[in-house]
Parts: sequence; C-alpha cells; structure tokens
Amino acid sequence: MTQTNPKGVSRDEVQKLYRDFRKSVLISTAQQITRENRAQIRQKVEILDVEIDNISKAELLNRLTRGVIFTPNVDHLMKLQTDPEFKQAYEVADYKICDSQIVLYASKFLGSPLQAKISGSELFPTFCEHHKDNPNITIFLLGGAEGVAKQAQVRINAKIGRDIIVAAHSPSFGFEKDEVECQAIVELINRSAATVLVIGVGAPKQEIWIAKYKDQLPNIDIFMAVGASIDFEAGVKPRAPEWVSDRGLEWFYRLMSEPKRLWKRYLIDDLPFFWLLLQQKLKRLR
Repeated sequence: MTQTNPKGVSRDEVQKLYRDFRKSVLISTAQQITRENRAQIRQKVEILDVEIDNISKAELLNRLTRGVIFTPNVDHLMKLQTDPEFKQAYEVADYKICDSQIVLYASKFLGSPLQAKISGSELFPTFCEHHKDNPNITIFLLGGAEGVAKQAQVRINAKIGRDIIVAAHSPSFGFEKDEVECQAIVELINRSAATVLVIGVGAPKQEIWIAKYKDQLPNIDIFMAVGASIDFEAGVKPRAPEWVSDRGLEWFYRLMSEPKRLWKRYLIDDLPFFWLLLQQKLKRLR
C-alpha cells in the first residue's frame, strides 16, 4: 500500500520543503564550523617585531594540550634585536605569552592592549594546579642549581597532592655547550614518564635548548620555558609580592634581590626598549 501525501500538499511541494530543510541544516552547520574556526584563530599583538598572543590565562590553560610556550618580557625583546640564534629559536614557539607588566603597558601605549600578563612564574604553578587530577600530565623539571630542581619537585608534589613532577634534574653550569651532557639529559627525559618539559635555565639558553632538542623528545607534548620559576617553587629565591608585580616593579624587586647579577640587564641592556617602542609608535602614526 503506497503512502499518500496529506490533502492539499503536492509531491513537488514536499520535495521543495525537503530541499529547504537540507539547505537550512547545511547553512547552520557551516556557520557553526566558521564560528569554531574563528575561535581557533588567536589574536596577536606585535611589539618590536615579536608577535605576542593576546590571550587570557584561562583560555591558554584550556587550549594548551601540546606545543612550545615562551614568555617574552623586556629582556627577551631586547635580546631578540641582536641575537640571531635566539630569534631563530623563537620561531618554534606555538605560544608567546606576555611575561611582563611593562610589556602589557607597552601594548596599551601602541593601541593594541594585551588581555593579560601571564608570567612564567605564574603560569607554571597554575598549570600544575589546573592539571592536578589529570594523569596524562606528568612533568620533567630541568633547571636550577644543584639539588634545586629536586627540592622543587618535592614541594610541588606535596602541594598538588600527587606526583605530577615525575623527574627533576639540575644541569651543570654551561651544560648547553657540552653535547655529551645534553644528550645525557635527553636520555633522562626520554626514560622518564614525562609528557611536559619545564625548563628554567634563563634566556636565551632555555629557548635555544628547546629549539635544538625538542625533536629528540617524542614523548613530550608541552615544552615550557619558565626562567626562575623552578627557583621560586623550590623556595630558594623570593617572588615579588603580587602588588609589586601588578605595578610593573618586579624588575626593581629582582634587582634589589640580585644586584650583582641583574644590574647590567635592567639598567643598561634593557633601557633602549623605551626608545624602540617610541619609534614603533611613531611609525604607526605615519
């Protein structure tokens, strides 16, 4: 027995309604895909020829499943002007996040304000807390003076409540110039159960090391260069109070903490940043 159309509705009209329905579904699906694709396109702010991701901390943590994370600050931006090896290493970064309140102020001065400062010393502990119940996130710590990485491992694991740091190693001074030691470190990382490498040996060493050896570390999904964060987590160096950092005075706090090591960086090497920033502003206004 054949089914008849409802009274007053022809077959042509039914087919037209069906075509219109299919068209509506396809348009709706295409719009949804477009919205999702747009959401994946990260906005960036260029400061001194470095594109910095304009991203919030929450968005970064939710997106970050793999990739290389560098944390540009004033010192990075100045070194990148004259160090071609550092500049080449920076090209491997999947995320470049604002590490400095001064860089945040600079973005506002240029008329393209960044959403947030996400320093390495802030990102690292927040990342651990964010993944405290995620067994797929296991971390290898590389950095600090002898014993410091192990000390940070103990403190972080106690705070998180599980062994999120599965291994830790403090390399010798100048290790980056010793290929034998670097290959031994690569082997240590590959023998561990780590899926994340957190390295804090200072810029540009940490970024260059990641760029050089990341392809030899197939089990590592996330590479994070975090400067002095391992020292902070180990408790061997004091972090600036939040109110100091929020006012762009962390550099001064660190200078007072380590004047012999940092005076040249902050008082000589980084001062031209403001002149270069002004030049960039004037160039935009032309």
